[in-house]
Amino acid sequence: MPAERRYRLGCDIGGTFTDFVLLDDETGQVRIHKCLTTPKDPSDAVEQGIRELGKAVAGAAAGMDEVIHGTTLVINAIIERKGAKTGLITTRGFRDVLELGREIRYAPYDIFAEFPEPLVPRRLRLEVDERIRSDGKVLRPLDEAQARNTVRRLIAEGVESIAVCLINSFENPDHELALQRIIREEAPGLSVSISYEVLPQIREYERTSTTVTNAYVKPLTGRYLERLSDRLRSLGFGGRLFIMLSSGGITSVETAATFPVRIIESGPTAAVISGQYYGRHFQIPDMFCFDMGGTTAKSCLIQGGEAGVVPTFEVGRVQRFMKGSGLTIQVPVVDLMEIGAGGGSIARVSKMGTLQVGPQSAGASPGPICYGLGGTEPCVTDADLLLGYLDENYFLGGEMKLDRKAAEHGILERIARPLGVEFMDAVWGIHDLINETMAAAAKTHIAERGGNPKVVTVAAFGGAGPVHAYGLARKLGAPRLLVPPNAGVGSALGFFTAPRAFDLVRSHKKSLAAADMEEVENIFRELEAQGAAALRKAGAVDGLLFERSVDMRFVGQGSETHVPLPPGPLTGMAKEEVRDLFDAIYENLYGRTYPDSPVEFINFKVRATLPHKLLKLPRLKASGGRVRDAEKGVRQAYSGAARDFVPHRVYDRYGLFPGAAFEGPAIVEERESTVVVGEGAEVRVDEYGFLWIDMGDAPGAENSARAEKGGADGRQV
Repeated sequence: MPAERRYRLGCDIGGTFTDFVLLDDETGQVRIHKCLTTPKDPSDAVEQGIRELGKAVAGAAAGMDEVIHGTTLVINAIIERKGAKTGLITTRGFRDVLELGREIRYAPYDIFAEFPEPLVPRRLRLEVDERIRSDGKVLRPLDEAQARNTVRRLIAEGVESIAVCLINSFENPDHELALQRIIREEAPGLSVSISYEVLPQIREYERTSTTVTNAYVKPLTGRYLERLSDRLRSLGFGGRLFIMLSSGGITSVETAATFPVRIIESGPTAAVISGQYYGRHFQIPDMFCFDMGGTTAKSCLIQGGEAGVVPTFEVGRVQRFMKGSGLTIQVPVVDLMEIGAGGGSIARVSKMGTLQVGPQSAGASPGPICYGLGGTEPCVTDADLLLGYLDENYFLGGEMKLDRKAAEHGILERIARPLGVEFMDAVWGIHDLINETMAAAAKTHIAERGGNPKVVTVAAFGGAGPVHAYGLARKLGAPRLLVPPNAGVGSALGFFTAPRAFDLVRSHKKSLAAADMEEVENIFRELEAQGAAALRKAGAVDGLLFERSVDMRFVGQGSETHVPLPPGPLTGMAKEEVRDLFDAIYENLYGRTYPDSPVEFINFKVRATLPHKLLKLPRLKASGGRVRDAEKGVRQAYSGAARDFVPHRVYDRYGLFPGAAFEGPAIVEERESTVVVGEGAEVRVDEYGFLWIDMGDAPGAENSARAEKGGADGRQV
């Protein structure tokens, strides 16, 4: 690193705000900034934010060694159907696999159940004459003349991108590579994605769907990343640009442009990685990471310092909470839950005459009514303001004045009067209903992963997260709440805790008994070579680490069990040792195993990583001051328990010091977020400035944080 490049910038583009965190690697100090997202061109907000940071930190852009970026661009393009005009080339007979899917109805008793429209219409799905057997042998050679005519037909249709997915190409990619060559000869500038490079994995529908999705967003993502890179250079930035992967690692902009399907959940993942880092640092066994922004709420159960990673997920569901109603994407992604609940979630009276909040959002434009940007629909932030939780003169540290009277008028006219309820009942109802919605989803998420909400520590992130975290924790029965410093930009901070990493997979079905371990070892080495190549694009020189695993199953079974492998060559392991690993994991998952039934390999997986730069948590300066010196005054704020406004002491978070302690009801303000603490809770500040909130008489609080060790070094927090 040149001596003058001492900064790293984390930039997270959300639905409402774009967050910036400028980290000084020499001192560990951070500088925070927020600005409204610019939906038409997200890079506008990035440039604006960096320019504004430059006013506070001279030469910030030129002094940045890295910019780590997370974006919702890809997932928004899929949901809004704003991707490229895409064609698909398949083996003859497989033209309709996108619509056939798994032939499973997500709502079997609903004869009107809708399914998402494929990203490629049928007229742009063409077939070629070829066939490869499941063992990789060529049954019918590719007819290159017919294939070239097929490519020309798609070009004549004006496609901007082509996806190629041939049957069993994960075992033998020769025909896909030939088609890739033909496309480049016929249209050198045309975007192309072949399944062998995107997802060389068994299961035709998932492989086709993922490859098509990659092709659909590839031109858009490439243009955006190129434009963003040019804008950064124009600001004087000479370092490297990295992009957050859905799996929790970061990668080069070149890799992200080639495989944009890997960054679909780029933004939401970062807060989970932040929570994972804090969970390890403070040795918290079970943490529920809760990130509530302006548009959505994301959450994840972190157990033993590890956030789960799942191999598949869905995008653009026709029925938001119905599994199977969306487009299936098979790439590794952090196992998080995302619902339409944020500060911008719109409150309205439903057709049934009841209050409904979300999932629709006012977003950044026009935003909640109180923003004064033209919004007319009452939102959660409007209710939070009227409940006294937010200070209209200190929103974003006073940079954005909120309009209380407009918010009052909007809720009165659109909610209270149509429902025929008292004004404050309507206001509290908006706040409490969104908490109830999030709590119901959180309980399901935790239960499905074998957790217990009554023992988790809730960690709050996002601009709206700390406002709602106390109410959420109460509804969950959680004993403890943790609010990190700069929680309002938790996702952007998470970028600094993520490793440079890339995940690879290849299917090769083989029974364990018949497997040639030298052949298996060669597959792993090829995957590691591909991972090393991807990381070299991210600036890797040495220190590469590889984690190996396999997906195995009983012969004839329809689903696989993920089995991590110990370090070292597989040729050094006996087959019996591999079988023992499988049996141990299978028995732990399902209660028993079947030692006499043969097993088989399905997928071979490698995660390539580099040791990442650690985020040094800066310690607060010790102070002999008093807590009362951090008090900003007393504000009347609404209490759900009292059903009335009660005095809340307001604290300046920047005035708090290690060991400071106080009780609720209280409000703690910082520039990017506000922490609301209700009655019965106790707050303590640790040496890093984290707020540890003991929920007091909440269910399960007998084993509260006060009885646990909070610091990584075993000290009591």
